[in-house]
Amino acid sequence: MTAKLIKGTEIREEILNEIEAEVKQIKEKHGAVPGLVTILVGENPASISYVTLKIKTAHRLGFNEVQDSQPADLPEADLLALIDKYNKDDSIHGILVQLPLPKHVDEKKVLNAIDPDKDVDGFHPVNVGRLMIGGDEVKFPPCTPAGIQEMIVRAGVETKGAEVVVVGRSNIVGKPIANMMLQKGPGANSTVTVVHTGTKDLEGHCKRADILIVAAGVPGLVKPEWIKPGACVIDVGVNRVGEKISEKTGKKIAILKGDVDFDEAKEIAGSITPVPGGVGPMTITMLMKNTLKSLKFKLGIA
Repeated sequence: MTAKLIKGTEIREEILNEIEAEVKQIKEKHGAVPGLVTILVGENPASISYVTLKIKTAHRLGFNEVQDSQPADLPEADLLALIDKYNKDDSIHGILVQLPLPKHVDEKKVLNAIDPDKDVDGFHPVNVGRLMIGGDEVKFPPCTPAGIQEMIVRAGVETKGAEVVVVGRSNIVGKPIANMMLQKGPGANSTVTVVHTGTKDLEGHCKRADILIVAAGVPGLVKPEWIKPGACVIDVGVNRVGEKISEKTGKKIAILKGDVDFDEAKEIAGSITPVPGGVGPMTITMLMKNTLKSLKFKLGIA
C-alpha cells in the first residue's frame, strides 16, 4: 500500500490561513499587527529569492514588513548598530538577519546581538536554552524543526511513546527536533535516538523508527530496506543532483533529491514527505507564526 503523502504545501496553507485570521482579530481588538524586519547584506541570489518570498508572505498576512537591504561592504559595527536600532523599535517584533553574511562579518556575533525576545529564527543561545528546558520557557522554536513537528501532528501520527530516530545532528535541524520530540506535551513525549555519520549500524537504528526524521544532506542515504513498514518518514534533505529543462518555461531547473529513496520508500512507509513540496514550504510559515507569537507575548495574550 502506497504511503500517505504529508504535503508541506497544503499544511502551509492551513497554517497561513490561521495566522491571517488571528492577525485580523488582534488588529481589531488591540490595534497592533506583527512587525518583521529582514536585514539583507549583499546580493546573494539565493538569499534575495528567499527574502522575496518572506516579504510576499508577510504582506499576505497583514504584517508590518520592513525590508532593510544593505551593501555587501557594510562594516560589522554598522550592522550591529542597525540591529540595536530594531531591538529598541517597539513596532518590530521579529528581527531576521539573512544568512550567509559577507566574510568580514562575524555571523555568531551578529546573531547574538539580536534581542532574544525578537529572535524569531530561534538561533540565539538564550532561545536554544529555552528550547532545552522546554514547556512554558520555549518562545521561538527554530523554524524548520517547528515545521516538522507541525507536519507530524497534522498528519495524525501518534508521537507519545513513539520511537523517533533523527538522522543528522546539525544545530539547525537535527539537535533541536530531537529535543522537541523528547519534551513532555502534545506532538512529543517520544523516545528519541540521534544518529549520524559516525554511528555504528545506522541501518539498524533506522529500522526501529516509528518516526524517521532524515536531515543528513546526503542524497538517497536512507535505503528502502532501512524503513520500518508503516513508519512516518520526514525527509528534510533537499539536494541538487543535476539539471533539467522545465516543460513549462523551457529553462534549466535543478533536479532535487531527498535523503530518502522516495519512489521505493513510499511503498513501505505509512506516511512520507515528498521532495520538493514537503518540509521546505514550512520554514517561512513557522517564521511567520513565531513573529505573531512575539507580538502576542508583548500584548500579554500568548
